[in-house]
Amino acid sequence: MSIAKAVISGTVYRNPEKRFTGNNIPVTTFTLNIDEKEQSLVRIVARGNNAETIEQSVSKGDKVVVEGRLQISSVQGEDGTDKKVMEIDLSSFEVISSSQSVSSSSSSKNSSDEVVKFSEVEMDDVLIGEEEIPF
Repeated sequence: MSIAKAVISGTVYRNPEKRFTGNNIPVTTFTLNIDEKEQSLVRIVARGNNAETIEQSVSKGDKVVVEGRLQISSVQGEDGTDKKVMEIDLSSFEVISSSQSVSSSSSSKNSSDEVVKFSEVEMDDVLIGEEEIPF
């Protein structure tokens, strides 16, 4: 496995899904399409406070910028061949434009001309082992 810091932008391909580890730590995942012309998908994993914030403020079609640790792993596909999987362990993100507009003052969605910034969470506080991720 290789680990490096990455900053990428793209369109949210699927709505975020939140789950909990055995230690009740929230983990939210979503897929980001980083190439408009051709489908190039990157899995994004958010933990702790970022997981809660992602679930509430990001949805399919939103344009976002994410920053975090890039991890490239080898996994065995259903056909038995080795495949490379690219994933970002999220440390911070910005919503550049939202696919939906604000419908009420209590809504967590933003209008398309607003940018939402979220600061980094101390990753040492939320790091968990792979055996604790429920998927």
